[in-house]
This record gives sequence, structure tokens and C-alpha cells, in this order.
Amino acid sequence: MGRGRQKAKATKQARDIKYYSPNTDYSALQRELKGPEGRATSHFANDPVEPDYSAYVDKYADDLQEDDGEVDTRRIG
Repeated sequence: MGRGRQKAKATKQARDIKYYSPNTDYSALQRELKGPEGRATSHFANDPVEPDYSAYVDKYADDLQEDDGEVDTRRIG
């Protein structure tokens, strides 16, 4: 007993939250999404940057030449 008033209040609060619609400042949202002025390009590149492995080619060239097509039969994991 005594739960009716508590449940009614919780239901009213849930309904208020569900249908609450704050005033939206669309111009502020547009400014935020646009970003700062003067930045012409995005910091994300369209093409991923691949690391330069040319320094390692000479170092590991012997290892690549020794591999005669043998299959590694070790289990991994």
C-alpha cells in the first residue's frame, strides 16, 4: 500500500522527460559543426599514409632471399 502516489509521480516524471523538447539554437549548431575559420582541409586524409620501409629493405633482404618457398608448419596461437 502507499505505492500509488509514488508510481504516479514516477510516471509523470517519465512522461515529462520523454516529451521534453528544449529550444534548439540551430545557428550555434551550424557554427559548431562547421569548425573554426581558416582551416581549409580536414586533418583526416583520404588515403592512408603507409610507413616508409625502404630503410629495412637492405637489412632484411637476405632473409627474403633465403626463403625458398618452404611452408612454415609451426602452429600459431
